[in-house]
Amino acid sequence: MISIEKLESVLEDDIIFLTYGGSFSQSLIAGMTNVLEKEVEEDELSMRSANNIFVVFIELAQNIMNYSKKLEHSTKFDPKGLIFVGKRERKYFICSQNIILLSDKERMEPKLEQIITSSPEEIKKLYREVRRSGRNAHEKGSGLGFLEVAKKAEKVSFEFKALSDERLYFKFCAMID
Repeated sequence: MISIEKLESVLEDDIIFLTYGGSFSQSLIAGMTNVLEKEVEEDELSMRSANNIFVVFIELAQNIMNYSKKLEHSTKFDPKGLIFVGKRERKYFICSQNIILLSDKERMEPKLEQIITSSPEEIKKLYREVRRSGRNAHEKGSGLGFLEVAKKAEKVSFEFKALSDERLYFKFCAMID
């Protein structure tokens, strides 16, 4: 998945101005948003673009904090992962990676595939349907967060890479105008 070598290859064409790997907490996420605020100010982004970057970053960081699993033999949460934010020309990208269980993949993959193949209008409609349904709309794993990210992003992508029979790396990236 993501390695130092891959980050170095990205640096050849892109600017990565925020990267963090380790344990996530709400206070750490808040601190990292300060770095994003400075970048947004320096780049003189529109409020819309700045808001999209913040929403996507916070959603992906909270996903790491709330859903990451331990590397081995435990189903308990372990708020560790990797996130980075960069810029390619005038577009921003935010990528995250964390460890999940196979059962998480089986639950998430159909929702993610649907998001990838949906138009922006379809994503907005799916988002409204999940919110209006009331069921699972505010529960972990409802897919609402990924729909929120997809609404804000120009493009999203994801990847699963097996670590063992029951554990995988989950990588998610969003490109933002």
